[in-house]
Amino acid sequence: MTTSEPTVQETTTLRIASANGFITRKILQTPPRDALPSEIPIIDIGPAFSERSADREAVAHEIRKAATNNGFFYITNHGIPESVLQEAYNAGLQFFRQDMETKMRSKSPDSNNFAGYFPPKSMEINPFEGKDVKEMFITRYDPRYDPDVADVGDIPEHVRKSFHYYDTPWEATLPRFKDAMIRYCQEGLKLTRTLMRSFALSLGLQEDYFDAKMQYPNINTNMNYYPPMPKAAPGDSGEGAKASAFGSHTDFQVFTVLWQDSIGGLQVLNREGQWINAPPIENTLIVNIADLLQRITNDLYVSSVHRAVNATSHERISMPLATGFGAHEVVSVANTCLGTEGKPKYDSITVEEWVTKRLDNMIRLRQQVGAQVA
Repeated sequence: MTTSEPTVQETTTLRIASANGFITRKILQTPPRDALPSEIPIIDIGPAFSERSADREAVAHEIRKAATNNGFFYITNHGIPESVLQEAYNAGLQFFRQDMETKMRSKSPDSNNFAGYFPPKSMEINPFEGKDVKEMFITRYDPRYDPDVADVGDIPEHVRKSFHYYDTPWEATLPRFKDAMIRYCQEGLKLTRTLMRSFALSLGLQEDYFDAKMQYPNINTNMNYYPPMPKAAPGDSGEGAKASAFGSHTDFQVFTVLWQDSIGGLQVLNREGQWINAPPIENTLIVNIADLLQRITNDLYVSSVHRAVNATSHERISMPLATGFGAHEVVSVANTCLGTEGKPKYDSITVEEWVTKRLDNMIRLRQQVGAQVA
C-alpha cells in the first residue's frame, strides 16, 4: 500500500522595510481570494460614541479580537456623513482628471514638504515591486483647521517646534478641492480620536490614555488615484504586472482609516501567507493596525502587510487617514501588554525617531535592491 506525500504549496519570499528592520514573509502562490468574515470582520462602532461605558467597552472588545488576528476590520456607523465622503471623492476625481501640467502646479516646491500633489511613479513603497503608478495628493494635519484647537497661539512652544507648517498647494488649480478635503479631515479627526479611545479600552487602559498624544496628532489625509489599468497578460511578471500596484508594505504610524470606492483593490496578507481581498462594503470604512501600535502593544496587535491594485478599466479612488501621534510624543509599550515575563520588547522612542528609522530602512532596502541589479 502506497501513501501519497502531502502537497507542499509553492511560495515566494516578500521583503519589506519597517522601523525595526527588514521583514520577510512567505507568500503562497495561490490567487487572491475574498476575505472571510472571521479574517476581516465588520464592527458596528456606533456604540463607541455612546455615553454608556458598557457600550464603549463592547466595541473595544470586538476591536481587540480583530486587532490580534489580521489587524484589519470594517467599521459601520462611523459618524462621517456620506455627503462629506462624496464631496471629497468628487473633488478628487475632478482634480486628478486635469492634465499633468495643471496638476504639477499643486506640487510642493519644497522637497521636504510631504504634502500636495505627487505624480505617477514618484514613489516606491517596495523597491522589489517597482515604482507605484498611483497618483496622490497629501493633506497634512494643520491645527488651524482642527475643531478641537481654539487658538493656535496657545500651542506650547516645544510642540510647535515639531510642526512642519506648510501651506498645502491645493488651491493652485482647484479652489473647491481645499474645502472638500478640510471637511473630510475635520470629520476624520473626530473619528480617529474616538477610535483611539476604543483602542485604549481594548488594551485594558484608561479610556483617555492616548488623549494627550492625539491633541496635536500627525495625521495625513491622502487622496490616492489609480488610473484605469487592464489586467496583466498571462505570464507577465514585469512592468505590466506591477504598474497598477501600490506595493506591499505595512503602515508607519498607529492606525489607518480607509474609504475606498466601489472598484476595490485592497489586498491583505493573512497569517498563512495568502493574499485576501478586502472588497468595498457599502457604508463602511476599513481600519488597520499600523507598526507603531503593534510596538505599543508589545506585538499583541498585528500590523499586516497589504497592497493595492487596480487591474480594471476603471479609475479607482481611495482616501486613507494615516493616523499617528505628534513628532514630539514619546511612545512606550503599554503596561497592560507586558505579558507573563512582565518586560517590554521595545524601548521608549519619540515618534520622530520612529519615523526616521522607518525611512532610513526604506533607503537601505532600495540600496540593496540597486546593488543586486548592478
